[in-house]
Amino acid sequence: MIALLAALALTQGPGPAGGGPLDEGTLVVRLDTAEVARETFRLVMRRVGDSTSGWVLATTTRWFRGGPPVVFAPVLELTPDSQPGALAYDVTANGASLRITGHSGPGRYTLRYVAPGRERARELPAGPRSVVVDDSVFAPFLFAAWRAGPSPTTVAAIFPRTSRRTLLTVTDLGVAGTTLNRDPATLRHVLIAGGPGGPVHVWLTADSRLMKVEIPDRGWRAERLPS
Repeated sequence: MIALLAALALTQGPGPAGGGPLDEGTLVVRLDTAEVARETFRLVMRRVGDSTSGWVLATTTRWFRGGPPVVFAPVLELTPDSQPGALAYDVTANGASLRITGHSGPGRYTLRYVAPGRERARELPAGPRSVVVDDSVFAPFLFAAWRAGPSPTTVAAIFPRTSRRTLLTVTDLGVAGTTLNRDPATLRHVLIAGGPGGPVHVWLTADSRLMKVEIPDRGWRAERLPS
């Protein structure tokens, strides 16, 4: 899937991160039939130089389930070998703010947490197949889907907000029928199993554009709005 995206990037014009946008869109998040959040995302390919090329995913998710909105806004870099790079993650809830930053090192991923009046850090082990995800933000699951093949692949998932590391199994189930905004659709289906919120189903187009993410155990379905 990474090769498909890299080929697509060659057809794009310049973008703010040094490469053209590979993809951008809006996901509507529903709990059963009720809309509970919206997420915008933008994926670009960096072309700063051989040593700093890769991908950048910027996401903003705004939850509004019967109270003050909660906003999750991670910006995650991916290195040329598809490993997690720098993370800048802002969380805003109930008038309070938290900044989470992440940096990779040999065999580890370091997270720092800064809020008014306090600061802390945490190191988590990171292997050659690691991803950074969040169970309340949907677009970053795309990077886990990039790891998928026809046979199950194990990846180490880092959840920054909870300082947790979990082993996930990612499997490309091939092309299958589903629905998208209540309409029939045929998309590539990737299953991510082993996470704290239950299985995650990621649905992609043939050129790896993110169209839908489902977390059935929580009743959440994030579907892409037509452009």
